[in-house]
Amino acid sequence: MKKLILTFLGLFFFFNSFAQFEKTEVEITEIMKKLDAVGLAVAVVKNNQLIYNHSFGKKSIENNTSLSNTDIFRIASISKSFAATSIMQLVDAKKLSLDDDFGDLVGFKIRNPKYPETVITLRMVLSHTSSINDSEGYFNLDVINPAKNENWAKCYTDKKPSTGYLYCNLNFNMIGAVIERITGQRYDSYVKQHVLSPLNLYGGYCIDSLDNQRFVPLYEYENQSFKLATAAYAPRREELSTYKLGCSTPILSPTGGMKISATDLAKYMMMHMNYGKVGGVKIISKKSAKQMQTALSADENYGLALLNTNNMIDSVELTGHTGSAYGLYSAMFFDPKKKFGFVMITNGANGKMEKDFRVITRETLNILYQNLIKN
Repeated sequence: MKKLILTFLGLFFFFNSFAQFEKTEVEITEIMKKLDAVGLAVAVVKNNQLIYNHSFGKKSIENNTSLSNTDIFRIASISKSFAATSIMQLVDAKKLSLDDDFGDLVGFKIRNPKYPETVITLRMVLSHTSSINDSEGYFNLDVINPAKNENWAKCYTDKKPSTGYLYCNLNFNMIGAVIERITGQRYDSYVKQHVLSPLNLYGGYCIDSLDNQRFVPLYEYENQSFKLATAAYAPRREELSTYKLGCSTPILSPTGGMKISATDLAKYMMMHMNYGKVGGVKIISKKSAKQMQTALSADENYGLALLNTNNMIDSVELTGHTGSAYGLYSAMFFDPKKKFGFVMITNGANGKMEKDFRVITRETLNILYQNLIKN
């Protein structure tokens, strides 16, 4: 009798899960139509297990090909968490400190000219509380180097360092340069060797180190139509041929250039969800993982390349990051206590906003939560 009951319960849960997956796919397909999404990849973790991954819609409009779970996207600003993770490995190894003067680390003076006596630390740069801005651009480190740009002072705001939050891409391209200066390795090689490979993930920053057949084209939504973003996967081979460690790092874009699939990004997310360790593989210490997830800015509840929010799914506290570039919208959010999380990536959609997030992102994660986690 007990065996019969267990068999019945197993069948019940199997068919119930199948029904929930089917419901999820119907609802996501509907929201994609509503928001003109080209393609959409999702992955869901529940009870510390990857329970669902699926790809919807088109990979390429021009070739009329379907998106698959093995395809890889440029994930935009979620990439920053890979840079921060790499930095925390160096903190764990005592090769640097979060309270180090960032100018000493990056190799030129980093000081807000309005507050010349205030040290701008590595922690401030990682948490976007450095008072540095992107007004001079962020594709070249010379813009903030006083010896290279006479307008370097424009890279700083009027706020005193550590007193306010301002999202800044230049912060993380400089972080990548620091990693190169400390390790002697090119940024993409370091991340592959110390983060991706130990977790058995396929991805990276350098275009030519990856299978270009797996790249998902990205589309910018303009006037209810889509335009192919040709720059999204530019190989930049000429610049790479004269690459200088600690100087040329923005070519690889630590701030936004990681390419990875939704499924592998979810596996990486599980490492953070478990405070630095997953499947017996330790990437960073528990202390470092918690530091990344602990908000330093009350303005945005932002930690070290990870933020905390209850606006993605109303009244549900989540930790993670979003990405937006070249028409792509991405998200990676998790609950480290209840051990669930989500990844979503679209290669093009209507970019309408709601509660500080893209509607396509909020709607997708809400569908996944209601169907596969809450129920």
